[in-house]
Amino acid sequence: MKILALKIYTKHLSDQIDFYSNKIGLDIIEKSENQADLKIGNSILRIVQNDSFQPYHFAINIPCNQETEALEWIKKRVKILTDGQNEIHDFDFWNAKAIYFYDPDKNIAELIARKNLNNVSDKDFNVNSLLQISEIGMPVSDIKTTFNALNKISNVQKFDGGFERFLAIGDENGLFICINKNARDWYPKDDKAYSSAFEIKFEENGKQFELEFLNEEIKTVNNDS
Repeated sequence: MKILALKIYTKHLSDQIDFYSNKIGLDIIEKSENQADLKIGNSILRIVQNDSFQPYHFAINIPCNQETEALEWIKKRVKILTDGQNEIHDFDFWNAKAIYFYDPDKNIAELIARKNLNNVSDKDFNVNSLLQISEIGMPVSDIKTTFNALNKISNVQKFDGGFERFLAIGDENGLFICINKNARDWYPKDDKAYSSAFEIKFEENGKQFELEFLNEEIKTVNNDS
């Protein structure tokens, strides 16, 4: 699954634009009074002004061999989130290593080096090393219902986990991170998991899909917004 575009919401659009463009260094593709499109590798992050915002969790793939370089790069820009002492989090069950930080909205952003992708880079780590958006958190009360809805629309498959507490849906290029919001919070700081509304455009098995997640429900959308 390839995430082509992700639309999230914010109460403080100017702060988010300043953070991602000036601190992180993302290119602004398009900007208006109410929204901005930023380029993250092969994906687009659209941030839209909306007072009903609740925090998100999303991840960005980086080269599989550069978690140490990524840590040094991002530490110059933001404070790293630890689980007590570890700045780089070892997910051996996924053969991956991750780094977490907050943006101004206290969204949990993650840089993740997935060893199985074998996307080695010998270039110095910089903003162009952010390869694509690779995860969006989808907290719900009923994981099975959510998976069945996604699967029916796009035939996207389970990657890891089960229906009780945690289910990753998709593959290492792109994942819906579906958690039971009544049973767990977000790692690594136990932030409350909200069913935050978003829209996503992704490719699965050569077909493109555009979905809206709102009030724990998934529906297909087909527009230019």
